[in-house]
Amino acid sequence: MADGSRSSSPPGAAKGVTSAWVRWALPSMADLIFVAVFTVLLFSSLSIKLLNDAGIGWHIRTGQQILTTHSIPRVDPFSSQIQKPWIAWEWMYDVVVGSLDRSAGLNGVVWFTSVVIAGTFAVVFRMMLRRGAGLFVAIVLTLLAIAASMIHFLARPHVLSWLFAAVWFWILDSMESRATGCDRRVWILPALMLIWVNLHGGFLLGFVLLAIYWLGSVVSGLRLKQTRIEDALQKIAAGRRVRVLTLAGLASAIASLVNPYGWALHRHIYEYLTNRFFMDHIDEFQSPNFHGVAQRSFLVILLIAVAALAGSGRKLRLSHVLLMLFAIYAGMYASRDIPVSSIFLVLIVGPLIPSVHWGGFSQRIAVLESGLRGHIWPVLVAGISLGIAFNGGHIGSEALMNAHFDPQRMPVAAVNFVQESGVRVPVLSPDYWGGYLLYRLYPHNHVVIDDRHDFYGEGLLRSYLTMIHLEPGWEDFLKWRSGCLVLPRKAALSTILSGTPGWKTVYSDDVAVVFLSSKVNEER
Repeated sequence: MADGSRSSSPPGAAKGVTSAWVRWALPSMADLIFVAVFTVLLFSSLSIKLLNDAGIGWHIRTGQQILTTHSIPRVDPFSSQIQKPWIAWEWMYDVVVGSLDRSAGLNGVVWFTSVVIAGTFAVVFRMMLRRGAGLFVAIVLTLLAIAASMIHFLARPHVLSWLFAAVWFWILDSMESRATGCDRRVWILPALMLIWVNLHGGFLLGFVLLAIYWLGSVVSGLRLKQTRIEDALQKIAAGRRVRVLTLAGLASAIASLVNPYGWALHRHIYEYLTNRFFMDHIDEFQSPNFHGVAQRSFLVILLIAVAALAGSGRKLRLSHVLLMLFAIYAGMYASRDIPVSSIFLVLIVGPLIPSVHWGGFSQRIAVLESGLRGHIWPVLVAGISLGIAFNGGHIGSEALMNAHFDPQRMPVAAVNFVQESGVRVPVLSPDYWGGYLLYRLYPHNHVVIDDRHDFYGEGLLRSYLTMIHLEPGWEDFLKWRSGCLVLPRKAALSTILSGTPGWKTVYSDDVAVVFLSSKVNEER
């Protein structure tokens, strides 16, 4: 009887159960990419490099102020610019990192940044496979995109724009690929815009993508003739896409107004990005120097794109041509655009490159990859590491995380001295240190300038650069602004001030020098 019961089970049932378990438990290649990138960023020395941009300091303090006051700032609380209006256009990101810093310190901030970066490139890899790229090609292009993006592997809100841009591309490109010309997922875009606009100014990329795909559909509809049934159906589909994208674009535009500043945010960003002085003098807006590893990786992606276009023999859709041109222009125009430009380029070019099959091995792995659904390992690794971050980076007595500002790049010891000295006046430092000083010294000390150039304005930035470069009239910036300076030890300004009456060197190390004015020094 028992034997009969066993034999009555459907053949292959155990195999089906095993297959189901495999699909949910076995990590996919995308999962492995996530885990590898995530663990390297979080548990290696790269965790310190993620904090190389001091601007994260004012993001954290802004978020913590919002959490304390339960209100979005309208005037700046951090600088010596008393009651000057300020648009905190990345307030939602600030709340996230401010909360994580309170709970887990800088380990929590680096954890969040690592999740976003690793998740972005895992998504990019998966999207390339779904769009028809071979496994080996997708791996190589993903690695190149990661290498190119390392130029901006920083704990700043721009990394979220990489992820949002990739998702927008996926939704719009999937819609254009459908024969019906419609995809309900396009209505996710306004909801995503509602979040994106409050996270980072890169939300403008969403409208660039919408415009590119809208124009591609318009031109496609105009070119097609109705002499054949197939062309007539494609023309109808193109017309439907134009209508849907128009409505989705209007809905996204309305959603972008749902921010604490309304349309004033859009005006502010437009004025900032069209200011020639800012674009010519802020480092991250400068064109790339191709002597760096990241820049050369981007150049390799460009060369691969050209070769793929020349050798594939396939005709690209107009939307892909326009997006490639935009990506190339953006990446060549400003170094900060290299990551998102690399992402767009590899997503478009990947399917054009012939696959290397290695006797069918690549195809079998690709089939297996497409069938895996669990993604348990990324969730497990991220969850466990978050617990470690909340525990001060320790498992027992073993320290696994130690995210901190690099004392070789930031004036850590000099700021320690200022804290201990009890000086309570605004502190002047280079703009690229301002965020760190704000993180360490606020609310006891305000800063004279930091990297919120849009807030300080062109006039103050001009005067500041005159001082930094020791141009005629450089002393004017110091008058009435600060009685305490924290400057790089090797800066020309430090050398000049060391012999200037009215200023005294009170601290010096290999990284920074602290100067106090005679009046402040006497009051100590």
